[in-house]
Amino acid sequence: MASPSRRLQTKPVITCFKSVLLIYTFIFWYAMFLTLIFLVELVAAIVGFVFRHEIKNSFKNNYEKALKQYNATGDYRSDAVDKIQNTLHCCGVTNFRDWEDTGYYSEKGFPKSCCKLEDCSPQRDADKVNNEGCFIKVMTIIESEMGVVAGISFGVACFQLIGIFLAYCLSRAITNNQYEIV
Repeated sequence: MASPSRRLQTKPVITCFKSVLLIYTFIFWYAMFLTLIFLVELVAAIVGFVFRHEIKNSFKNNYEKALKQYNATGDYRSDAVDKIQNTLHCCGVTNFRDWEDTGYYSEKGFPKSCCKLEDCSPQRDADKVNNEGCFIKVMTIIESEMGVVAGISFGVACFQLIGIFLAYCLSRAITNNQYEIV
């Protein structure tokens, strides 16, 4: 058995070796975590691209449903409809006539968010409301911004791949040199 002084001399070396192995483990799992996030983002992008028409149809159906259930009392769907119509200067899903099939129209007419001008009360006067539907405008904006979204996503993906590659290289370098540390 080694003398107590000999054991004390090797203890720092063993502790250093354990620390290096611990760092290797963290770096390896960090690379695996980055890979997992990258794969989830990749799958989400592919699913979004493949089902883009279903997403459009779902948006249109939900917007039509929000029009049917519209009330000016502060419901979140009604607020969303008002916000879209005010921001994009549009009215209805395909055009302003979509409102004629709603309960709100039969009671009060067009909502104020359909007005062409500020502070109007259109009631049932079609000349005071925007003619163009909101669905086409929303889809136009989404499609026009798709290039920017794709570019940012591609940039983030490149940085993730670089991070994965560098973490993998560092963990390999630590593994290859672990016996030379002593």
